[in-house]
This record gives sequence, structure tokens and C-alpha cells, in this order.
Amino acid sequence: MAPDRATPTIHDVAAAAEVSPATVSRALSRPQLVAEATVQRVLLAAGKLGYSPSPQARWLHTGKSNALTLVLPDITNPFFFDLIRGAQHEAAGAGYTQVLVDTEESADQERDQLIAARNASDGAVLGGSRLPGAALGELAAKFPLVLVNRQARGVPSVVIDTLPALTEAVDLLFRLGHRRIGYLGGPESAWFEPRRWQAIRTAAVDHGMSCRRLGSQPPTRAAGEAAAAEVAVTEETAVITYNDLQALGLLHGLEELGVSVPDQVSIVGCDDIFGADLTKPALTTVSGAAEQAGELATRALVDRLRTGEAPRRVNQVVPAKLIIRNSTGPSSVARRG
Repeated sequence: MAPDRATPTIHDVAAAAEVSPATVSRALSRPQLVAEATVQRVLLAAGKLGYSPSPQARWLHTGKSNALTLVLPDITNPFFFDLIRGAQHEAAGAGYTQVLVDTEESADQERDQLIAARNASDGAVLGGSRLPGAALGELAAKFPLVLVNRQARGVPSVVIDTLPALTEAVDLLFRLGHRRIGYLGGPESAWFEPRRWQAIRTAAVDHGMSCRRLGSQPPTRAAGEAAAAEVAVTEETAVITYNDLQALGLLHGLEELGVSVPDQVSIVGCDDIFGADLTKPALTTVSGAAEQAGELATRALVDRLRTGEAPRRVNQVVPAKLIIRNSTGPSSVARRG
């Protein structure tokens, strides 16, 4: 069996084309600086040898890597699956490679990863950024950024507008006879957290309902399970959670405690993640087009990289809707009455 051929190098191409390695580099990265006949000779040699410059080499010579970074706070959260798919499709269609980064809900990791991304990619899309607005503005001044589900002054964004649908969720609970509801909050660093709470509380007040905030919790299933003990003994007959992972954890935790959903407590989630319709009972939740958000954000980033200008539509909005399933039902208090 013949031995494997070594990967061709720029020096091999230079020898085959009878030019210097520097000329090969210029011919491949900036052909306008090299005589046309020399460019053709280099291309012919590179083609015969099967040579292509590495992304790192291309970045050094052109300042462009043809890579985009997608930064997420938790890639294990199913909400981000569709966002990743949408961003990936748009990046690939534009000729870019997508680099995925998980910051584990840490603002410090997010900042460090973005600083590192400046040396490995041409720009970044940030999903659910945990960084303060001022920090995002400073980073965006040095490195092209587009935000998803977050807004910051001077930084383009795409937001899935869940707030009207959450208002609809409160309306639904009111029609079902609920008069005391709770909100299981998300992480304080999440941009949407206070906005979701405000939308839910305002809708409840408009209906004359009592609405209590059940603390700030991580956006995880474990946090929902941990909250079940408190929910089981409170006077609230319905709970809206920051996201579906919390809702699924709460469903499981209440089941373990012998609390029936929705007969004793109704639950509403947010995000409509994969599996939300497969639980027993199936989860009532707010659904937004995460894949579309990923596409729009990546398209805005690519447009900025190609034109060198900020996108015309700086802040784009993707609508969301309430999906009513079996985790919501008539209030147990109303049923007893």
C-alpha cells in the first residue's frame, strides 16, 4: 500500500509555480497585486497539489476568516436548537462557517469568549446575552455584533416578542377562574426577565388578580423542580414560568408531591421547546420562531460585514403566540365554588 501523501504546503505550491511563498500568498489572497500570468500559474499549481490556505492564514493576510461566532448562554437548553439551525443555514448560505460557543450563563465567560472571537471570526451573533448594555456597546464598537432576545444601544438586534402572548396567558387564566397567580422568575442577568414579569403583573392588575413573584431562578428544569414544594402549599392556583425548562421541572416536582396539574395548579411555560407537547399533561406555552430569529440575526451580521454599514432595520421583531394545551384548566377554587 502506498504511503499517505503529506498535506501540501505553501512552500510546495511556490516550488511548483517557481515563485516565492510570499508571492503564492499574495496571489491567493490579494491577486490584484500580482501579475495575471503569475496568478494563473499559482492557481494551476495549487489545484494540481490540492492546496488550500488554512483559515488562520487567510485571516492573517486578508483580515477575514469567513467564520461567524454564535454565542449562547446554555447550548443544552432546547430553545436554542432552532436558533442554532436558523443561524447555521443562513451562515452556510452566505459562505461562512459557524463557530458555536457556550458561556454557561456566565457574563465573564461571555466577555472573554467575545474577545477571543475577534481573532478567529469576522463577527458574532449573541443569543440571550448576559452582559450589561454598556459592555455590549463597547464590544460592538470593536467587533461586529448582532443580538438575539436582547437590546442594547447602538447594537443591531432581533427580539422574539413574547410579551403580548404572556398577556394572553394571563387573560386565559382569568377566563378559567384563576384569581391568584404566581410567576417563577428567571435569572436576574437575563434582559427579558424584568420585562416578562412586568407584562404578567400588569395584565393581572388589569383583571384585578393577585400576582406574586416566586423569586429569581436559573432557567433550568432543576430550578422548576425545586420550586414545586413552595407552589404546592401556596394560595396561587396557577403559575407562569420564565421558560419551558422551569415549567417541565415544576410539572415533575408537583407530580412527585401528589399535586395534580391542571386540576389543582395550572402551569404556563414560555418558549415551546421540543417536547413541550409530549409531556403529560402537554404544556401550555408561548411559542416564538427561534429559527427565524437566528436567520434574521445572521443575515443582519452578514449584510454588515459585506457593506461595512449598520443594517437598515436596527431592531427587528419576531412575533410569538400562545399555544393552549392541557396544563391549564379551570381554577380549583372556582371548581369548588
